[in-house]
Amino acid sequence: MGGYHRGEIAVQERAGFARQAGHAHGAIGNTVPDVAVAFLADQPHLVVGGTDERGRVWATQLTGEPGFLTVPRPQTLHIGALPPPEDPLAAVLAGAGTGARAGAGGGAGSGPEPARIGMIGIEPATRRRMRMNGRAVRDGHGLRVELDQVLSNCPKYIQKRDHHPVTDQGASTSRTAVDSTELSPAQQRTLRAADTFFIATTDDRGDADASHRGGNPGFVQVVSPRLLRWPDYTGNAMFLTLGNLELNPAAGLLVPGWETGTSLHLTGSARTVWDGDEVARHPGAQRLVEFEIAAVREVAAASPLRWSAPAFSRFNPPTAG
Repeated sequence: MGGYHRGEIAVQERAGFARQAGHAHGAIGNTVPDVAVAFLADQPHLVVGGTDERGRVWATQLTGEPGFLTVPRPQTLHIGALPPPEDPLAAVLAGAGTGARAGAGGGAGSGPEPARIGMIGIEPATRRRMRMNGRAVRDGHGLRVELDQVLSNCPKYIQKRDHHPVTDQGASTSRTAVDSTELSPAQQRTLRAADTFFIATTDDRGDADASHRGGNPGFVQVVSPRLLRWPDYTGNAMFLTLGNLELNPAAGLLVPGWETGTSLHLTGSARTVWDGDEVARHPGAQRLVEFEIAAVREVAAASPLRWSAPAFSRFNPPTAG
């Protein structure tokens, strides 16, 4: 993958950040620097975004003991884990590159397809994160990802948290999944209280990206059981997420249950709201994003990790009244 695609360029120009985006482009590579190899080796989780067998975009999380993420060569990431069966991306990632349909672009006679995925390695305790996008194939009990894009992101809007693993060895036996087409009252409360979520998008060719969004509790507005809205704050000027949405509105959200290990997955479509009067009602917002929910999957006991109460980022703007 070379320079910015036309969706990213269109958003950069409309937002007035084309020049800054040009300077920022030099931060995007396709190999993992040595310092990032060590960073990944310390992580117990990785956020992943991709497309399921029905063409829906989801965001999810893979976990393992530190060391489950390795870099056997600079352009390759090995992930020593697969999602559990209840995960919305389980079938696609388990079958990636094996002849099973794996993500967008597959078809009769096309041969085994890698799963095109976006990833974030994020360490809330130090507010460090890095983003990687590439093509994944099944490799034993994990995945091998050939990387197309690698970049580090700034620490803005990351809430500081420490983690510890669950000691209950039977936690996986209580893993259950509940599906719906709209948010329950309890799920609406979860979103209104959220200070962090992750968003997965793809461009019009199916290349995936996963990104972090953070703010003070209340920054995600539940407009209705099927409609969310949140402010888009000042970022790195690349507009990788909004650029994808310019070409393909499909998107997926992951809302982690930091204290419970529950994962709330949403899939649907998103659009950028540029209306100045509307944006002005949200402190710190440069734009807004509206997300229409098509499907919901809540997985209990999805993660073996539990996290401390957050120390909120000093960059978080106040929420709208």
